[in-house]
Amino acid sequence: MAHMVETMAYAGEVPWHGLGKKVLPDLTPEQMLYEAGLDWTVEKIPAFAEVNGEKVAVGKSALVRSSDNKVLDVVGDDWCETQNAEAFGFFADFVGEGNMEMHTAGSLRGGQMVWALAKVKDESFELFGKDRVDSYLLFSNPHMYGKSIDVRFTPIRVVCNNTLTLSLGSNTKNGVKVSHRTQFNAEEVKETMGIASFKLTEYKKQAEFIASKRFTEESKVEYLERLFPVLGEAKRKERSKSATAVLDILDTQPGAEMGEGTFWQLYNGVTYHVDHQMGRNSDNRMNSAWFGSGVKKKQEALALAVEMA
Repeated sequence: MAHMVETMAYAGEVPWHGLGKKVLPDLTPEQMLYEAGLDWTVEKIPAFAEVNGEKVAVGKSALVRSSDNKVLDVVGDDWCETQNAEAFGFFADFVGEGNMEMHTAGSLRGGQMVWALAKVKDESFELFGKDRVDSYLLFSNPHMYGKSIDVRFTPIRVVCNNTLTLSLGSNTKNGVKVSHRTQFNAEEVKETMGIASFKLTEYKKQAEFIASKRFTEESKVEYLERLFPVLGEAKRKERSKSATAVLDILDTQPGAEMGEGTFWQLYNGVTYHVDHQMGRNSDNRMNSAWFGSGVKKKQEALALAVEMA
């Protein structure tokens, strides 16, 4: 398995990145935690510097993993750790009531980033009668300095497994971030998100709009050049590598025939490129698409599609 992904489990079909251990469907969050190799805890241990042979406290703590005593990071003494079991417990009521089902879970960056993804049942929509978009809830629990707990809904286009996202200009709050300087409170997060009544309404409206608007050759080129500008001395002399890549797969990407010639096709060309082509390997792409620069790029792609449409 590639170096970015440490452990991972998935139910159902092989994920788009092709990584992980296949498990039985309908697992409880606790079972998924175990199958994904995440049944370990973290503990804060005072960190010291050695000065002239003596240990001197530095006012920081080492974040140590129970399974192998690995130091995941160095954090401040005010760091409030959230254990993996607590993160997975967030899904317990929803899975138990039949509203969600565990989909994938795993560890990235040697244990620094732990995530769980659950499918929200009975929340989906279709474009053109067959292009289905499903709703998922992603919980990321970082064991690293400078990163917050992130709980958010993410639509996924079934035909190509592109992870989609609401645009930057959307008024709908599809996620909540919780700093590690405060104790994680699951009920407060659920209340803030309105998790029990969340619908794909806002995303559906955006998707239907760009699916109803056709691009021209000029607007297609402008869209890609604004998203992937050429930097440096070569500016205006040639198209960027990413813009060229999207053009190359525009008519061959999975689902290209659904909404052909519309900004929906163009937007999904970008999301396909970010999820399946960018980065050095599959796990680097996965990290970027869910937690890194790829998330912002997909937000920008949808916002620009809506603007230009």
